[in-house]
Parts: sequence; structure tokens; C-alpha cells
Amino acid sequence: MKQSTKFLATAVAAVALFFSTNVNAQSTPKFGIGLNLGVPTSNAHSFAIAGDLRYQFDLSKQLSIPITAGYTRLMGAEIGNTGVDAPDRAYIPVKAGLKYFFNDTGAGVYGLAEAGAAFAVGAYSGTNFVYSPALGYAWSNGLDLAAKFEGISEHNLNTGYFGLRLAYGFKL
Repeated sequence: MKQSTKFLATAVAAVALFFSTNVNAQSTPKFGIGLNLGVPTSNAHSFAIAGDLRYQFDLSKQLSIPITAGYTRLMGAEIGNTGVDAPDRAYIPVKAGLKYFFNDTGAGVYGLAEAGAAFAVGAYSGTNFVYSPALGYAWSNGLDLAAKFEGISEHNLNTGYFGLRLAYGFKL
């Protein structure tokens, strides 16, 4: 793993830990379970499917710190018309970020930016940088729908997927 990726993953973890110890005692943390489906940016993959768990604590009604971990699989596709299929790629993303609601109710339209480390699973190994911007809508009943991009920087190769995340969150 590159030194810059190690540094970034450590910095993200340190910031998340710092904020988690300084959270307002009146805020209610939330826990969410999500399903992500998408279209990969690489021709070597045909489909992306992922599941994630998200712990989110509020700094205010509009600003939250999410910490997300999950499992992502990019399904291999035929490379050109060669009859050769690219292998599936799988990784475990662990990310922290900021979620900002555009109104002051803590629900409705939001923007999200996360970054962290992607731990390769299976035939591939190593830890890579992962980032994920999203624009979504969270209902007050816990339902959450977002359009997102998840990018992975892997050995001078950038890949990822554009997708939708459907999730349900509940207060702890």
C-alpha cells in the first residue's frame, strides 16, 4: 500500500474519532443498512452490487458525520469480442465523511462526501483509496435514496461505479 493511502486512511480515521468524541450529547446517532446497485466505469465490468452499514452522528440538524463500511463486488464482463471474461473484483470499503442537509429539519435533500480505504478481497490484494460523493433524499421515517459515484484508485488504475443507494436508517 502506498504511503499516501496509509496517511489518508489514518487521517480519515483520526478525524472521525475526533468528531465522535466531541458530539453534542443531545444528538441521536443513527444506524443504517443500504443496498447499492450500479454501472461500473470500466468496460471490464458489467454490474456493481454492494451492501453497507452506516453509523451516523449529528453535529447539528444539518451536518452529520457518517462512518460507512460494507462489501462491493464489480461483476466481470467479456473484454471486447474476445470470448475472455474479466474476473470479478471485490473490496471492503471503510469510509468517513460529511453529510449536509440543505434544510434545517435533518431530513430532505442532502449532499454527502466520503473518503477512506478499500480493502481488496479474493484474488487481488492490497488497500486502496476510495471516495464517494452522493446526492440524496432522506425521509423522516428512515428511508433514504441517493445517487452516488464510488471511485477506487488502484495501482495507477481508477475505476468505480455510478449507482443508486436505497437504505433504511433508524435512531439508536
